[in-house]
Amino acid sequence: MMDNGYSKVCTVSELKQNQGKRFLINDVEVAVFKIEEEIFIVSNICPHQHTALIYDGFIEAGCVVCPAHGWMFNLKTGKQPTGARGLDVYPVKIIDDEVFTIIKAKELKW
Repeated sequence: MMDNGYSKVCTVSELKQNQGKRFLINDVEVAVFKIEEEIFIVSNICPHQHTALIYDGFIEAGCVVCPAHGWMFNLKTGKQPTGARGLDVYPVKIIDDEVFTIIKAKELKW
């Protein structure tokens, strides 16, 4: 655990180019992508039918395409090409070879 609310996700060397990897941080499923030298962390749950497959999507023009039904999301903004709401995007900090992000634990509303 790092200061300022950041949690360690993984190491940069664990990530493969243009391939997603799934992690669970504070009970939130995220997909982490390395594209060239940039790391992106987005929600792993597609808003279409709430499938947890974003990590398995393919990369195309800075977007990830959900393998379930082909919905596309910009990795920088999380939005769909139409501008519609899409995936949550999380901040990324890299220190040495370690990748950190801020993800608040889900609040259960009973």
